[in-house]
Amino acid sequence: MINLNYHRNQVNKLKLSQVGISLKKSVALQLYFMEAGIGVMKENVTPYKDSDLTKKKQVEQMFDTISGNYDGLNRVISLGADVKWRKKVVKMIADSNPSSILDIATGTGDLAIKFTEKSTADKVVGLDISEGMLSVARKKTENSDLADRVSFIKGDSEALPFSDNSFDAITVSFGIRNFENLEKGLSEIYRVLSPKGLFVILETSVPKNFPWKQGYFVYTRGIMPVIGKIFSKDKVAYNYLSESASVFPHGEVLNNILKKIGFKEVKNMPQTFGVATIYSATK
Repeated sequence: MINLNYHRNQVNKLKLSQVGISLKKSVALQLYFMEAGIGVMKENVTPYKDSDLTKKKQVEQMFDTISGNYDGLNRVISLGADVKWRKKVVKMIADSNPSSILDIATGTGDLAIKFTEKSTADKVVGLDISEGMLSVARKKTENSDLADRVSFIKGDSEALPFSDNSFDAITVSFGIRNFENLEKGLSEIYRVLSPKGLFVILETSVPKNFPWKQGYFVYTRGIMPVIGKIFSKDKVAYNYLSESASVFPHGEVLNNILKKIGFKEVKNMPQTFGVATIYSATK
């Protein structure tokens, strides 16, 4: 007598093994493309694929939506490492003794506030395209002793509302990949930076070495978007953030872009196995 249950189990095992093979092939191909650099320079990655809005408007809309829980979610997604990276940026800026600091893509203002606390600068300005993020930043400083030295304004990083040579130090943390036109934005930063002024970027990057590169791919493409979907109001925001991070130019490629704009003394300092990089340059 034929054992139907036995045969059903065998068929199911075969189906599962085929699925496993397909998944392994898929992952292997994706890792191969990463190693080969294929598709790594996809241009103009946007948050909302079906939107007719410009990237700039989409980014503004996205950050307005996620501003309420942005700080906490950042700590979770970076496993707290972003706090250590920001501290290094703050020290670099404070050690240069600037009298004025501009923090572009300031978001909820954490870095601008730290500059005010840790440096002797008379003026610190946090600029962002998202009014939602800025409203959170302003609440952090209202009725505090810092209010006289730090201000938050809405503005476009590619059309900065400042005259030439306005700031001794300028920073962009986790925002430069959101520029619609990277070189235009960098040229604007160069314009408003004072001669011999310091420019510092903190941005995500892709590790070069095994197994960190493969682990980064699994985390940013698999785990991070899931966390974002669970805790964020915008279900696609963290897909965009992970995708834009993985295709953005980093390391020597970004160094060369900075040099092309006119920046000098350009160098990059990978952080935490290369998942983030701090760049510094002068005018």
